[in-house]
Amino acid sequence: MTISVISNDSQALAAAEHIAQQLRRDSALRDRERRLPHAELELFTRSGLWAISVPKAFGGAGVSSVTLAQVIARIAQADASLGQIPQNHFYALEVLRVNGSAEQQRRLYAEVLAGRRFGNALAELGTKTAHDRTTRLTRDGSGYRINGRKFYATGALYAQRIPTSVIDEQGRQQLAFVPADSQGLQVIDDWSGFGQRTTGSGSVVFDDVWVEADDVVPFESAFERPTPVGPLAQILHAAIDTGIARAALDDALNFVRTRSRPWVDAGLDKASDDPLTLKSFGQLVIRLHATEALLERAGEYLDRAQAQSDADSVAAASIAVAEARAISTEISLAASTTLFELAGSQATLAEHNLDRHWRNARVHTLHDPVRWKYHAIGNYYLNDEKPPRRGTL
Repeated sequence: MTISVISNDSQALAAAEHIAQQLRRDSALRDRERRLPHAELELFTRSGLWAISVPKAFGGAGVSSVTLAQVIARIAQADASLGQIPQNHFYALEVLRVNGSAEQQRRLYAEVLAGRRFGNALAELGTKTAHDRTTRLTRDGSGYRINGRKFYATGALYAQRIPTSVIDEQGRQQLAFVPADSQGLQVIDDWSGFGQRTTGSGSVVFDDVWVEADDVVPFESAFERPTPVGPLAQILHAAIDTGIARAALDDALNFVRTRSRPWVDAGLDKASDDPLTLKSFGQLVIRLHATEALLERAGEYLDRAQAQSDADSVAAASIAVAEARAISTEISLAASTTLFELAGSQATLAEHNLDRHWRNARVHTLHDPVRWKYHAIGNYYLNDEKPPRRGTL
């Protein structure tokens, strides 16, 4: 596979715009038929965009968090599932940046630059809390064995490595970068969500899977000290929701302009004469622009926290990202819901598949509860309380 070389932020944004136009083709069809995007992911990978967060010291573009979020938002606008698939890839690269050894960074970053994709196997079903893990890492000679079962493993179906959260024999959480073709590892395509249908967010089973000791990176310690790992994960989720909102607004504008004629019943000749339609679009546009501004602001805070990580900079980045995540949740749901109101009953027809925007927004915004983000934001500004350090804030 020949991978395009992206050297800077402007090249990354240009590549995202170019590839998004191609990924948008058949996106509605892929969702309707749950057609897994293997060919599209190869195209996406060859663009070089999966390597843009690799630090310059290791041969990557080392783009800003602002640019990374804008790239993901643009891809999600074209296809919400394709926007989400690399989220945990970039998350794992950030864990590697803050906790990996120089040798681990050199070797694993080189794989990414060569076109290898990382998935994830983090969450589990049936645990007491969303943060509990039961998948075990046990010593076996010079390496380890992994046993357990994961779910919500977004991207694992398409990955060459599957970063996996495991509990070692001391009860500490580690991140094992497991090759996807390892003996005893099974990726099961059992994701049945009604939205984000082609993310491959199903199960991964580990049955005595061997992993090299050099492929295990400390994970728990990334949250015991101030690091930007948590806000990095969350800004990508905010970017996905922003992209979904953009797509819903674009389709609403196009549909009302070209197909839907609900204003005729009110004695109007065209949509631009309908004050209620104009008000609805005005409200959506303002809220979307506010979301985009907060997303960019959050990226700037995150860039500062990555450059100099301390308790204050990481807390400020977490709160800025939480603000963007909260408003992106609201606008993605509002835009996709208003699409039905503006386009009328024709929007419900299967051949248009416009309901995918609402389904995608409804499923993705459940990733972590936005109500707790408002709590953390209020507590930060009112009581000067720093937010907890975790991957969901």
